[in-house]
Amino acid sequence: MDRAQLPLNALRAFEAAARHLNFTRAAIELHVSQGAVSHQVAQLERRLGTRLFHRLPRGLALTDEGHALVPVIAEAFDRVAATLDQYAGGRFREALKVGVVGTFATGWLLPRLDAFARAHPAIDLRISTNNNRVDLAGEALDYAIRFGDGAWHGTHAEPLFAAPLAPLCAPAVAARLRGPADLMSERLLRSYRADEWALWFGAAGVPVPVLRGPMFDSSALMATAAAAGQGVALAPPSMFTRELAAELLVQPFALAVDAGRYWLTRLMSRPESDAMLRFRDWLASEIAAETPAP
Repeated sequence: MDRAQLPLNALRAFEAAARHLNFTRAAIELHVSQGAVSHQVAQLERRLGTRLFHRLPRGLALTDEGHALVPVIAEAFDRVAATLDQYAGGRFREALKVGVVGTFATGWLLPRLDAFARAHPAIDLRISTNNNRVDLAGEALDYAIRFGDGAWHGTHAEPLFAAPLAPLCAPAVAARLRGPADLMSERLLRSYRADEWALWFGAAGVPVPVLRGPMFDSSALMATAAAAGQGVALAPPSMFTRELAAELLVQPFALAVDAGRYWLTRLMSRPESDAMLRFRDWLASEIAAETPAP
């Protein structure tokens, strides 16, 4: 079909009528007459050579052909609207979708978002948080920032920085702790990575106690529970500097263990757009500015 001859008004009328299953309500939405909507839909049906609606005494019902067409048309209009939104204010803004593990999002990225927006006003940054389990392709993400060893199938992973884990707890709990062995009598909060406490106790030279504390899929949530006095979390202090400065959390022992690092990841099959490159370079510059010289 010639793009210049696409029946856009008829497609819009069909999409609205399909949502409302009523020509009158579709007409109200589109600010046209009911007869105009009915005419546009009939015109589209003649062009396609098939009926899209069953006309009922009280409204409409989609035919099988209509059902098949609805998601295609709706997605097309949504994509057009999203693209036009990028031109808001008379300047094109390139969308960048980044999935971020929640702890990094709240502990590192959020305080710096204003700086990124000022440095790159033409980038429409869209952030979604996760618990480190992310589907780059399924969620249509340009990047994902996650914690681990950097080995994710089909993924290019660029290291950002290490985030060693250490016990964190409320001040009242810290007051009871004289040495690492005292943790054996405390409730130890766990992440879904089961080996982390074993790694820390091994470095401390203390037998690993039986772990019975609740399990969390987010270090941020686990640290919130620790601040409320519900146990001791094993989490990266570098992601909770504000809580530590406010003495909502205390790091009772200096010992920290490296159980992974944060990575900037993308699909190997995904070429880097200009917005992606700018975001990657901004991350690198922010991290370099905060990293002490050797």
